[in-house]
Amino acid sequence: MTKIVENGTDWKRMATAISYLTGHYQEQPRLEEAAEHVGLSPFHFQRIFTRYIGVSPKAFVGHLTLAHAKAELSKGASVLAAALEAGLSGPSRLHDLCLKVEAMTPGDYAKGGAGLVVDYGFAFCPFGLAIATLTDKGLCGLGFGDDEDAMLADMRARWPKAVFRRADDKAADVVAKIFDAENREILPLYLMGTPFQVKVWQALLAIPSGEFSTYGAIAESLKSPKACRAVGAAVGRNPISWLIPCHRALGASGALTGYHWGVERKRAMLAVEAAKREMVAI
Repeated sequence: MTKIVENGTDWKRMATAISYLTGHYQEQPRLEEAAEHVGLSPFHFQRIFTRYIGVSPKAFVGHLTLAHAKAELSKGASVLAAALEAGLSGPSRLHDLCLKVEAMTPGDYAKGGAGLVVDYGFAFCPFGLAIATLTDKGLCGLGFGDDEDAMLADMRARWPKAVFRRADDKAADVVAKIFDAENREILPLYLMGTPFQVKVWQALLAIPSGEFSTYGAIAESLKSPKACRAVGAAVGRNPISWLIPCHRALGASGALTGYHWGVERKRAMLAVEAAKREMVAI
């Protein structure tokens, strides 16, 4: 186990802190206020938040307005198109982690998971409670929420004929690897979707961390410029959130629009990535 799993209390506190800061960013909360909310001294809160999230609380709050996203989109350049030209999309890609991507065949997908065993479990991460679902071919689901029963029902609905087995230790180990900044282990993903959905999810993988694209740009990259709504639906059905970065898809105006696991969680994800990108650029 990594230190992330070993110190689950700190992860739960940091998830609470991110939720608080995301909900109150317009009030520009002081460090002391956020620290008190999670029961820590300002000194320890600053240190633990920066260690676990990778950016300071101030930097995180500073990127929650998404003004940077609108500025990038207003330039008119398609980040996605540039990334695709550079060959970043495809069966595998390095972004936050090394990912090995395999897609279920259309025939297997049509079976609704019949004959498939899915292990699942819950663990805390920066964005709250996470659910991870795994098959022998790799991670097939990653989602976030507050209610275990609702989160599991969401995953079961995707593969109604699969057999689900609870395996919290196995899931927690995978969640730890995903959010451990020092981890460089190759993580296999097993995508379960229609051929069109898989194409959209592969396009999402081409959007670099800290950058953004639009539903329209994704549709154009797939040579289907009129398929914005279909692209939006496929983005919403992404089964492996965060790793397949559907949070990086915005409306044409820079609006957050919807997010399957909550718009405020999407805002937090974008803020963390943008703040980290700024740190690298400095």
